[in-house]
Amino acid sequence: RAGGGAGAVGAGGPAAHTCLTPAPLFSLSSRQLQAEFVAERGWGQFHQPRNLLLALVGEVGEVAELFQWRAEPEARAGLPGWAPGERVALEEELSDVLLYLVSLAQQCQVDLPRAALRKLDRNRARYPADRAHGSARKYTHYQAGPTDAQRRDGPTDTCCPQD
Repeated sequence: RAGGGAGAVGAGGPAAHTCLTPAPLFSLSSRQLQAEFVAERGWGQFHQPRNLLLALVGEVGEVAELFQWRAEPEARAGLPGWAPGERVALEEELSDVLLYLVSLAQQCQVDLPRAALRKLDRNRARYPADRAHGSARKYTHYQAGPTDAQRRDGPTDTCCPQD
């Protein structure tokens, strides 16, 4: 398992699920606690990138299972209609996803907090707010180049087709 157990964070009932911890993105102390948890159990031998990735995918599947077959109203923000036990199950599975992701990043020597901030900056450039607001289009739509009609219709010069 990724490590840690149920309990400390969010154990205060439904209200605990509505606020976020003000700590930085998975702090150094949290990563150290995770590393200690793994080391104390001698699991480091199993925590190679491939194994961590496969475990991560499995945990994402467990999160997906919690949403599977739910009607749209139950899958909206805030998860209306979810019982406290279902929320705890989601909290535990999301925690497993996060812990495996952080462990994978450490094994691959990726500074995940820095990489996430860089990715946000890159996405800001790819999806300019004034052009992407309210749109679900891919970033390539906002780049300079042919219009959608030009891509759909192909070259307009029939004498000299483009390669």
